[in-house]
Amino acid sequence: MIGILTALQVEYDAVRAHLTEVRPHTHRHGTIFEVGRLTSHPDRQIVLGVIGAGAAGAAALTERVYTEFSPSAMLFVGVAGALRDWLEIGDVVVATNILAYQGGRSEDTGFMARPDAWPTSHALEQLARRLPRDPAVRAALADPESEGPGASIHFEAVAVGDVILNSKKSPLARQLRRNYNHAVAIEMESSGFALAAHQLGQVPIATVRAISDRADGTKSTTDGHGSQLRAARNAAVVAVALAAAADDPTDPDSDGPGDGQRPSPGGSPTSHHTSIGGNARVGQQIDVNHGPIENTWGDWS
Repeated sequence: MIGILTALQVEYDAVRAHLTEVRPHTHRHGTIFEVGRLTSHPDRQIVLGVIGAGAAGAAALTERVYTEFSPSAMLFVGVAGALRDWLEIGDVVVATNILAYQGGRSEDTGFMARPDAWPTSHALEQLARRLPRDPAVRAALADPESEGPGASIHFEAVAVGDVILNSKKSPLARQLRRNYNHAVAIEMESSGFALAAHQLGQVPIATVRAISDRADGTKSTTDGHGSQLRAARNAAVVAVALAAAADDPTDPDSDGPGDGQRPSPGGSPTSHHTSIGGNARVGQQIDVNHGPIENTWGDWS
């Protein structure tokens, strides 16, 4: 099972459109998740939740998803503001690093940054880097109103804090340029998501964001022209493709690396386990095996 969290309803709806056999699951404390399967890959089970804006809620719900469902990986999916002029509306950013920019020390001489930072899971990032070459992903990111190549996928750092940035000249905008110059997009949830995942024992995570505005004072105008809906759809396309590609040893119906049993050359069942988890033990056996035991790494070619 793969866990996917979103902050906004438009983001949630964009991911849910890729699911089938959806059923609600109510947590004992009232949070309602939905569990379904990817329409394109029915072997892949997804738990989906919407949390509202902000890092605190993201942290709380990340832990709730993990303790309730034990997903093999988790994704945070949604929209973001651009911090670079070369990013186009609808472009997707897969975060290589998640920067919590609000940490620091304020002195008479100015603000001294003390950021926290978390990397995306290496295995998930490597899988994501293959997606720009996937014809189905490229087709889904194409703009039907343009003859151009469509939205691009970038792999860059993102800045995260509980502030909506809508200015190129504000003190926060200057702070980001000065102290977090490698961040290309800004959003509000992934720091809480990453911190919770880290404290849970390095569950593999990735943040997938698509650009819905330029963080330059024009947010209301661009949102009014449908940019948020387009960005949410593009982020969902990439996230769903990543979830389909990710190894999921918890799903007995998986037909990719990590499936529980597969025929050996001699016709006997062979145990074959891989995992993207940071704490996984490759080849660990729980029940009785009949036939040869084969421990291998997954095929990452």
